[in-house]
Amino acid sequence: MKNKVILGFLVATVLSGCDMSEKLGTPPQIADVNSVGCLVANDFYAVHFSAYLKPKQGDDRTALLTPYCQELPDVGQAFFAADLIDRDIRQTPIGIRVVEIEKTGDKPDDFKELRELNNVEPKIYSKGVVEAQANLDKKGDYALILIIGGEEAISEEDKLKVTFHVGTSPFAWFKNALESVKNIF
Repeated sequence: MKNKVILGFLVATVLSGCDMSEKLGTPPQIADVNSVGCLVANDFYAVHFSAYLKPKQGDDRTALLTPYCQELPDVGQAFFAADLIDRDIRQTPIGIRVVEIEKTGDKPDDFKELRELNNVEPKIYSKGVVEAQANLDKKGDYALILIIGGEEAISEEDKLKVTFHVGTSPFAWFKNALESVKNIF
C-alpha cells in the first residue's frame, strides 16, 4: 500500500509537469527561464550570455531582472554574465574587455574597436560565471570579449567575442511587423 501511494505521488508530479514552485510558495523570479540570454560560441568555446540594465529610476526589481541577449533597448549601466558551458575552462584565467565597436563587414567578428569601456584583469572563474559591467553611454554597437587564458592567450581563437547592439535595433521594424501579424491571428 505504501509503495502505491509513493508511486501515485510520483506519477502525479510527472503529469503536472514537475513544476511544484507555485504549490510550494516560491514562484520563479523570471517568468520564462527559456528566454534568459542566448548561446554564443566560436569554434572552441561556448557561453550562455545575458545582459541586464540598471533601472533608470528607483528600485524597479522587474526591470533589473529583465535579461537581454544581443539587443539592449537603451543606454545605461549594464551588467553582463556569461555562463561557461565548458567545465575545463573554469580552471583557466579569463580576462574581460567591453568595447564600443564599428562593424566593418557582415560577420560578427568583422569590426574595429573604437574605445574600451572596461577591462577586467584575468582571473579564474571556478563557479563558471564570468561577470562584468560597463556604462553604455551612447547607442550603437559593442562587444564583450572574453580572453580565455588571460595573458597567455595569443591567438584570435582564444577570444570569444559577444557582439551586441544598444538602442533601437536596425531590425525593429521587422519585429514590430511580425508582432502585428501574430496579433491578427
